Amino acid sequence: MTESDWLAERFQQNRPRLRAVAYRMLGSFAEAEDAVQEAWLRASKADASGVENIGAWLSTIVARVCLNMLRSRRARPEQPMGVHVPDPVISNADGMSPEDEVLLADAVGMALQVVLDTLTPSERLAFVLHDMFGLSFDEIAPVVGRSPATARQLASRARRRVRGADVQAPDADIASQREVVEAFFAAAHRGDLDALVAVLDPDVVVRTDCAPAFAELSGVRRGAANVARQALAIANPAIAKLPVLVNGAAGVVAMLDGELGAVMAFTVSGGKVVEINAIIDPERVRAFHLPALD
Repeated sequence: MTESDWLAERFQQNRPRLRAVAYRMLGSFAEAEDAVQEAWLRASKADASGVENIGAWLSTIVARVCLNMLRSRRARPEQPMGVHVPDPVISNADGMSPEDEVLLADAVGMALQVVLDTLTPSERLAFVLHDMFGLSFDEIAPVVGRSPATARQLASRARRRVRGADVQAPDADIASQREVVEAFFAAAHRGDLDALVAVLDPDVVVRTDCAPAFAELSGVRRGAANVARQALAIANPAIAKLPVLVNGAAGVVAMLDGELGAVMAFTVSGGKVVEINAIIDPERVRAFHLPALD
């Protein structure tokens, strides 16, 4: 086996992990796949003969590509306005595929993925590589062009921002999560404001990322009463809701007249809905991998 063939084989073995790194860094499946492809082009031209840990080496290459992509994204003057919800990992309601489990090995729910989008590119890289994938700061430092001590500070700063965002872990039992989500929709369809408020945490947050055609729905809403009133205003019994897992937690894919329309990710903690992240964009939703509809 030539060195080139050996490297290609190792790259394929590490591809699921590299996709996971890129997804955590970018929050976009299309961009993550582009980053992995670019990482292979760079790796194939490099000398890997002296590399002791090929997995960590490849991870730093894809992370460097992602860092450049994030910096380029932030530098664009035409940044999209409004709320942006990252691409969700959508799985069958009865369990995740092995590929999805790799992507979500550290239980990166939608709420945390949203917070990762608020970090600076260097903070995000240090946090993702160290806290989620276990790379040392000596390995991370060359990627961000800083000393190991500074890389440690970047990860620490990111960690404080994540804690400050009060990201709550979903309840462990998916069936219990699903009961709360179903109660939410049942109350909305009945027009029962009190029942809706009862399933919502008092400080519930809803982020809605919409296509231009639904721009009036886009935004962030907070508080049980405010969220309940909006849910009543847009409730539509004609919309079919397919139960799925979204980033490992209870969620739904919404369909109208057989056409995909939206994805909703629920964070249910302590038996209450504490966060909802929704994407209402038929074109974008159709681009997601939806195994539940295969």
